[in-house]
Amino acid sequence: MSGLEKYWYIACRADDLRQRPRASRILGRRLVLFRDTGGRAVALEDRCLHRGAPLSQGRVCAGELECPYHGWRYDGDGALRAIPALAELPPLDRAHLARFPCVEQDGYVWVCLDPDPARVAPTPFANLDQPGWTSFRMYTRFEASVTACLENFLDCPHATWVHRHWFRTPTGKPVRAVVRTRDDGAEAEYFEEPREKSAVWWLLSPSRSEMKHTDRFIAPNTSKVDYAFSNRRHYTITSSCTPVTDTLTDVYTVISFRFPVFGPLVRLFFTPLSRRIIQQDVDILDATQANNGAHDRQAMLVTPADLLVPHILAWRRALEDITAPPPAGRETEVELRL
Repeated sequence: MSGLEKYWYIACRADDLRQRPRASRILGRRLVLFRDTGGRAVALEDRCLHRGAPLSQGRVCAGELECPYHGWRYDGDGALRAIPALAELPPLDRAHLARFPCVEQDGYVWVCLDPDPARVAPTPFANLDQPGWTSFRMYTRFEASVTACLENFLDCPHATWVHRHWFRTPTGKPVRAVVRTRDDGAEAEYFEEPREKSAVWWLLSPSRSEMKHTDRFIAPNTSKVDYAFSNRRHYTITSSCTPVTDTLTDVYTVISFRFPVFGPLVRLFFTPLSRRIIQQDVDILDATQANNGAHDRQAMLVTPADLLVPHILAWRRALEDITAPPPAGRETEVELRL
């Protein structure tokens, strides 16, 4: 068993879990989600004990899950409750579906594949529903691994090429970056970044304002990008990655920004712009995965410009193997050209 199974992953939005069951897949495991008699979110193995039919294609009846094949019913604990073809339940060994820890937080349903989660609660989304902040959500499926997604979200150099003019434009200017290891991952802070010819910077803050930019990796599956400006404007993008398979990832993103007075109006422009930028990431990651095929990513070159990549790889390898993660408290400095 992989140690990554001990962490929380988003299975769906809470609002999407209503009267019908919902299928989900995490780390290759097929799950079915529904609400039990108490309205609580439940995650069970998506496989009927009778013939193995997908329960997610059935229906929810009075808080119980009904199989579409022969109508077998299961309660929120995964216990078999009825076989319509029989007047009474016979004594059956192993008549119980696997049930997984499940919680609702930040408007999402989170599932852990291990009965003993490594953390009591999932990593929260930054600044969501806070006074003075405007937030919106996005869901994106990437043909890429969780590691590849995290590397992309926390990588400044790619933005000057993939998001040219939208987010960054190549200037060749030197930028100082400081990388710090933390007890839950690592972060990179950037100093004196260029902001010329960028639609995002034109909207968020004029070049005369000071900017603090920090990229943070929170193990094992969360990225947080934070831009704080001296004119009190603030922008945060938090992404939680759910590994569907080794090469398929569902990414749930919350973008929150503080834009005094005009926040809701800015959202009208900022939402489609953000979707455009993320679609560019989808396109390049999909193309990269298709081009790499079965090639070993571990053999690929990592340079000093890939600031957080070594930390992402080391942390995820340690958690998967259930070994000690990298130590916190270390700091290194790198000069980039952006």
